[in-house]
Amino acid sequence: MATLGNEEVGTSKYDLNAVWMMLILIAIGIVNLYSATYASQGGEAQFWKQQTMWFVIGTVCCGFAYFIHYRVLERFAYFAYAANILLLLAVLVVGKSVLGARRWLGFGAFSIQPSEFMKITIAWTLAKFFHDDQYREYYDLKALLIPVLLIMIPVMLVMAQPDLGTALIILAVSMSMIFFVKVSPKLLLTIGIAVLTVSYPVYRFGLKDYQRQRIYSFINPQSDPRGTGYNSIQSMIAVGSGQFLGKGYKKGTQSQLNFLPEHHTDFIFPVFSEEHGFVGFLVLLVLYSTLLSSALKIAYGSNDKFGMLFAFGMGSLFFWHVFINIGMTTGIMPIVGVPLPFMSYGGSFMLACMLAVAILTNIANKKSMF
Repeated sequence: MATLGNEEVGTSKYDLNAVWMMLILIAIGIVNLYSATYASQGGEAQFWKQQTMWFVIGTVCCGFAYFIHYRVLERFAYFAYAANILLLLAVLVVGKSVLGARRWLGFGAFSIQPSEFMKITIAWTLAKFFHDDQYREYYDLKALLIPVLLIMIPVMLVMAQPDLGTALIILAVSMSMIFFVKVSPKLLLTIGIAVLTVSYPVYRFGLKDYQRQRIYSFINPQSDPRGTGYNSIQSMIAVGSGQFLGKGYKKGTQSQLNFLPEHHTDFIFPVFSEEHGFVGFLVLLVLYSTLLSSALKIAYGSNDKFGMLFAFGMGSLFFWHVFINIGMTTGIMPIVGVPLPFMSYGGSFMLACMLAVAILTNIANKKSMF
């Protein structure tokens, strides 16, 4: 008999575990977004409706991503990479500027954020590269020159917007995939030394003033409680005040009284935690853990290297988003502007996460589709 997430069609079984987790998280996210903006006036009060609209759009897009066999997608990896790079360049030239950041391209009433799709595209491209080079046992520095170049071009373009959080996700997903394909021990030591060597120069000259201030505020948020440390302090207060069972739906004081900044996007987790407490956190943890374990199962169950690496990349995308978002909203990581999958408001982000699940499901069910 089929279990939850596995539906029988004839003698075939369709693995839909990732889809079920996605749908449950989206439902929780929209309900939570309604609560987060319940006391707001104007456009913010409509965010949950817009998120629902993007869910409908995402469902249509996921249909295409699911039914086009992932081995067909493999052929277009480098084309997709080039197209996404052109979109990132277009953002810097004609993109919409909001709060000093130029990250969006406007198309009539819609806006898209190309950097969100680069998270998928970089995994797609690296999976293609390593698949074509699958007979190499270990990768040394020379063998990784092309992958590093493929990674650093979008990272630098996204940093120029500036968007440190998205750049870190692209880098984290890429590095996870590189380590997954086996890096020589000598190169690992070289990377460690290089990171230690360039850390201070990057901090001193590569980051903008407000980005450096975020790191300092992470170390000591009380140094500027009404300025750069404000977001971190209010977020930790919201998470802690939920205690075990939470204050109840639409009863979170930090969000309803607008103490919590950006509580519909990057700080959506403290809203949920304040209202539903530690029990609510455990529910989210189980859902995300199930999604991640499903991604790993799909990756290790794939019988070709491209599918394995692409699935692993999608799993890495979700892992780093969840880890960094919850980490920064609970005070164990600096605030870098990373949203929470299916919970945070954002059309491009919602669409990208849904496409990631469609790709995972595509890879899992390749034998059932053809």
